[in-house]
Amino acid sequence: MAAIKVSKLPVDPGPAAWNSLLPPAEPARPLSGDVTADWLVIGAGFAGLAAARRLSQLCPTDRVVVLEARRVAEGPAGRNSGFMIDLPHDLSSADYGGALEADKSLTADNRHAIRFATQMATDFGLGPDVFCQSGKVNAAATDKGDRHNRDHAVHLSAMGEDHTWLDRTDMCALTGTDYYCSGLYTAGTAMIQPAAFVRGVARGLASNRVQIFENSPVTALNRTGNWTATTPGGSVIAPKVILAVNGHLNSFGYLKNRLMHVFTYASMTRPLTAQESASLGGQAVWGLTPADPMGTTVRRVQAPGGDRIIVRNRFTFDPTLEVSDRRIARVARDHDRAFRARFPMLPEVRMHYRWGGRLCLSRNNVSVVRVLDDGLYVACCQNGLGTARGTLSGILAAELATGTRSERLDRALAAPDPIRLPPDVLAKPAANAFLRWQEHKAGAEL
Repeated sequence: MAAIKVSKLPVDPGPAAWNSLLPPAEPARPLSGDVTADWLVIGAGFAGLAAARRLSQLCPTDRVVVLEARRVAEGPAGRNSGFMIDLPHDLSSADYGGALEADKSLTADNRHAIRFATQMATDFGLGPDVFCQSGKVNAAATDKGDRHNRDHAVHLSAMGEDHTWLDRTDMCALTGTDYYCSGLYTAGTAMIQPAAFVRGVARGLASNRVQIFENSPVTALNRTGNWTATTPGGSVIAPKVILAVNGHLNSFGYLKNRLMHVFTYASMTRPLTAQESASLGGQAVWGLTPADPMGTTVRRVQAPGGDRIIVRNRFTFDPTLEVSDRRIARVARDHDRAFRARFPMLPEVRMHYRWGGRLCLSRNNVSVVRVLDDGLYVACCQNGLGTARGTLSGILAAELATGTRSERLDRALAAPDPIRLPPDVLAKPAANAFLRWQEHKAGAEL
């Protein structure tokens, strides 16, 4: 008999801005009473929805239930920057790259996830404003960032990957600002409106024998033969369960002291006026990741009421899985500085939304797709790439649970466990000091 009492429920700081841009969702449908299912998926983010979709393909007559602690798109899935990246993007490296052969395999896996997401977008009628494989630019603002990009370009050439070099004039024509000295364009990234994507996938799944219950956090998980997941409003009994809760796997008692809980932060402007859009110039839609992994990510998107600009930077290590509103306010000053430096032609533009989002990383940059117990599977630790690696993990967990083998699954199962972390009393100050030092070294890339 297994008995798990969930120690902590999700807490997300600030509004989920991408979700706030959308029309109000249908009223939430929390779990009420006791239900039975063939499969239970806990978590309705990228991993959980991908797992539910793959189960519906592999076991089309089975009943699949998904439990989501909050509203779909209110958690981390609706808070990221919307880059579904195919190429290596290791946040702990100097230029995102790693060992050549490992990076080739990782790229192939990421592209499998992107194809899967593309098919979901097609099947569920999500247009290019929600999901578009338009590529991205790694943007450099300094000589150091330019060297990072040139090193990365060499690595991409060794991988056999196409890329396009952008000079200062090209970057200004793209973004409207002369802040960037160079850029490295790659075509494989899908740019998404993350809240619209997960809401659209959830809506599409709900018409395909998948039941999704929102505002239904799992407070206990017990096995006496079948598994029973308890929520405030009822319970789900199922023989097989997939935990797609990313870092909250620790809250279920697994992989203690092996998962790094990090928050990153973003701000989104109010809609630009037509005059402000004209003053900025450049293209109407683009996305930049920083040449230095600790730098500032920037997107310009078309949204109701006018274009908006999103900036994301700063990382903090928070083992409690929570941050305060005061932290958001402090980080907001950094966002405003980054925005003003890049867009001096928009002096009257202010931020409309500010928020934080949870990441789960491992020291050795591995995700976790495993059997935890009889009938209990996990898809977690997305290492800051929840859109692509979360989708991949969800697919693979469903395939593992159904005995559907592949080279991708074999690679995932062969990966080592996340490396153990020092005790929190040492890890938190050391990790945050390291992050501050790396941000300091990023200079104008931040």
